[in-house]
Amino acid sequence: MIHSVVYRDSKLVAGCPPPESLAALRLDPAVMLWVDLTEPTVEEVRQIMQELFAVHPVTIEDCLQDSPLPKHEEYENYVYIVAHAVDYSRTEKFTTTELDLILGKNFLLTFHRRPLKAVETCRERLLRSPSAALRGPDRVAHTLLDLIVEHYEPALESLRLEIETIEDAVLARSKEPLAQRIVDVREDITTLRQILRPQRELTVALAAGRNAFFRPKLLPYLRDLSDDLVRMEEQVKAWSEQLIFIFKLFLNRSAHETNEGIRVLTGLTAVTIPMMVIGSWFSMNFRHSPLLASRPAYWVAVSIMVVSTMVLFFHLKRRKWL
Repeated sequence: MIHSVVYRDSKLVAGCPPPESLAALRLDPAVMLWVDLTEPTVEEVRQIMQELFAVHPVTIEDCLQDSPLPKHEEYENYVYIVAHAVDYSRTEKFTTTELDLILGKNFLLTFHRRPLKAVETCRERLLRSPSAALRGPDRVAHTLLDLIVEHYEPALESLRLEIETIEDAVLARSKEPLAQRIVDVREDITTLRQILRPQRELTVALAAGRNAFFRPKLLPYLRDLSDDLVRMEEQVKAWSEQLIFIFKLFLNRSAHETNEGIRVLTGLTAVTIPMMVIGSWFSMNFRHSPLLASRPAYWVAVSIMVVSTMVLFFHLKRRKWL
């Protein structure tokens, strides 16, 4: 699907121009052009990127193949940028969607395989407030990157709530299986850090001002994006350390519960010692033992076993070993 936003002489052009006219619009210095390819077909990619915008074949190949890391490459007529939007839910966990940006002097071409909230929001802003686009395609590109970073916040909030839920369950000695949940969240944190770090490096490289397609006045805004990503990365790092502490607390709790069980079993074994010792002695059936022929001796032995067992039981109970 092809969406386009066209400004000519500081005015929004109503309607969507046919694809055949985009090449002429791209060469018009009075035009600011943004073309968005959402889930495009092979024919649309060939027509827009190859024929109308003369994009380098390597760039087209990179767009068609998902890149695991953000990057930027400068060509003669444009700079190619790869960014990643993130989504998180407690059921699907982390998913990322690649956004490819091709930024020229008076045009911006974007490519993504799935609908992106950042792109839809940016398009709505441009149509609602045309003055934002009049400042150039680099400003639109910055807005897209800014919205991608802004949409990281719901993912971070969901992850924070998940960690707090696990921590509360550990402290409350919940009987639910927490080990797998802790491992899953740990994997999510690792994934998020792998996303944030390269994204931060991308914004740092763009804010350095070494390419000619972002005007100097936009560099402070790009540095602000970098600062936001640094803050998020530090926050996720702190959560990683917190989760390690929670896992250690969980292990200590499990070990303590195991020790309590062993202590109870040991106490129960100790309670039976008088019965086993006295009973074993009398069960030896010594032929010449005078106690075997005495009826009172039997009741004396039983009394000793009962009394000693009760005394030992209440002693262990008082010491809270049972």
